[in-house]
Amino acid sequence: MKRRRIVTFIAGIAAVVMLTVGFGYVKTGYFAIAQGRSPLTVSAAISLTESLQEIKRIYTRSKPNIAVTYNFGASGALQQQIEQGAPVDVFFSAAAKQMDALQEKGLLITETRKTLLNNRIVLITPKNAPALRSFRDLTSSQVKRIAIGEPRSVPAGQYAQEVLNNLGIFEQIKPKIVYANNVRQVLTYVETGNVDAGIVYITDAKQSNGVKQGPIAPENLHSPIVYPVAVLKNSKNIPTARDFVQFLSSNLAKAVFEKYGFTMSNR
Repeated sequence: MKRRRIVTFIAGIAAVVMLTVGFGYVKTGYFAIAQGRSPLTVSAAISLTESLQEIKRIYTRSKPNIAVTYNFGASGALQQQIEQGAPVDVFFSAAAKQMDALQEKGLLITETRKTLLNNRIVLITPKNAPALRSFRDLTSSQVKRIAIGEPRSVPAGQYAQEVLNNLGIFEQIKPKIVYANNVRQVLTYVETGNVDAGIVYITDAKQSNGVKQGPIAPENLHSPIVYPVAVLKNSKNIPTARDFVQFLSSNLAKAVFEKYGFTMSNR
């Protein structure tokens, strides 16, 4: 009798463990394997969120055996995750800098690298606040707090700092600057009125009803805003990763990117 209780107890623990693992599979995407689907993990700049979600729906309609999982964030943070061994199949960055760093470390399948998109950066203010006509208006005493992405890890912040430096006003307004972890956080700070102005991609500004769009930064004031994509050398599913990257260049994907305000790159 005692032995039977022990066996029953062990069986109960095993069942709990199996259920826990099963739920873990659902949460992490491994559930796709149990369903006979091939998982594909894409780490992408957070500014690509809406466009890539729509592209995923289109792609998986024709490839129902592929389970695409996105990891959105600041390109610099995603780069560091990949360097630390994160299981990623495709990297889609908002700047060449992060992709170059991975290529120099031999982490990319180099021939899969493509520069797909271009973007612009724009000055924004809260919806009900006075509009700013120029980036130089940021020096006004009426502007107390300005949000930009952390330049070391957020490409939009890097471009913003370049604009401010080239205008010769960065040091003057530096005490006003609030640094954000990614460009969507900048957008949120402006939407909620926690800052008086922010600098984001024009594609982000288009996604919000809570901000007022100001001037677009002249392209000669910052590095080219490019979005490169590539397959990672350590991908566990290289053929599928290559196929997905190829699909991102298709006319179907192009229509989606342009819908959200991106332009296709000629590079």
